[in-house]
Amino acid sequence: MHPNLEKLLKLQIIDYDLGELERSKDYHPDMMENLQREINEAEQKLTDANTQLEEGKVRQKNLELEIESKETELQKYQQQMMSIKTNKEYDALVAEIDNIKTGISTRETELLETIELVSTLEESIQQLAEKEKQVRENNTKQLQILQEKIDSIGSKVSDKVGSRKTIISSIPRPTLSTYERVRKGKGGRVVVVVKKRACGACFKALTPKKIQEVKAGEEICTCDACGSLLYWDDEESN
Repeated sequence: MHPNLEKLLKLQIIDYDLGELERSKDYHPDMMENLQREINEAEQKLTDANTQLEEGKVRQKNLELEIESKETELQKYQQQMMSIKTNKEYDALVAEIDNIKTGISTRETELLETIELVSTLEESIQQLAEKEKQVRENNTKQLQILQEKIDSIGSKVSDKVGSRKTIISSIPRPTLSTYERVRKGKGGRVVVVVKKRACGACFKALTPKKIQEVKAGEEICTCDACGSLLYWDDEESN
């Protein structure tokens, strides 16, 4: 293999790593945002359930007090029945007693529904609390890992940039210009292996003459179809 081609292969790996590091600057924050959103949603569900539970308990207590008050009132009216003297008074008192009984029955139904709701919420809160704890612990660990990766990106980029400068300083300018031009146009791999006597990038078959030139490694050869820089590997190229 031509010596400069070996350097370009190393340069290509560095450029790929730099590209991955730059892309990670975008997707790492997105991943962290999603993880934090999951934590917030789990916490909010637990908070909402606890709020509903407290409201349910307050309503249960109020209904119990209201039923107790109406039962006291009912007893009072029932005692008054003993002193009724006219049919008119009797009918009015019976109507009032029936009204109170209806109110008690309605409140008792509401109370049973509220007690059932409170019981359901208490069970649900246990499950939500376990889920919130699990999500918080798991996601917090992932957030720490991602933050560490983000914090290390700067130093990794600096190291790669330093290595890149060292390599390109040893590559002839015309050769480097060819590499940069093809890299800019292709947006991917520039130096590719010949695979089964074809270009490893565009898969166009190479002429026998081109194959011999690539195998000789005396000069840097390019694919006539896509411009990729070619090298030969006995295991992959034959």
